[in-house]
Amino acid sequence: MKVVLQRVRAASVAVEGKVVGEIGAGYLLLVGLALGDDETTVRRLAADVAKARLMPDAQGKMGVNLRDAGAEALAVSQFTLLADFTKGNRPSFNGAARPEVAQPLFDLFAQELGALLGRPVPTGVFGAEMAVELMNDGPVTVVLE
Repeated sequence: MKVVLQRVRAASVAVEGKVVGEIGAGYLLLVGLALGDDETTVRRLAADVAKARLMPDAQGKMGVNLRDAGAEALAVSQFTLLADFTKGNRPSFNGAARPEVAQPLFDLFAQELGALLGRPVPTGVFGAEMAVELMNDGPVTVVLE
């Protein structure tokens, strides 16, 4: 499992021109699920995201987690995070979990993170062609695995 976490001032995700999820300040989470990922992996990464102290404190330094900052999270499934270019210029996605496995795990990730944050986590639409807009803050971008 790979999560690209971007601290944002605002972010949204749209499908066919209609916004299906949006947040103000917080984290945009691009989530890729790999072969072998399971509920334990998903719960651990959700906890890591919830605990990550990347929001600015009173001095403007990274030191506050999402919940304490009163900030939000938006999760977007993105199997392309598992791209493998070792055999040429065209990526292989053989390391990505199949949709029938990945979708329930992605849903669990959003649910677990929402429980840890005390608020629902909006998402994109699994498997859909999505347009993601964000205003990066910092910029702060980290990868969790």
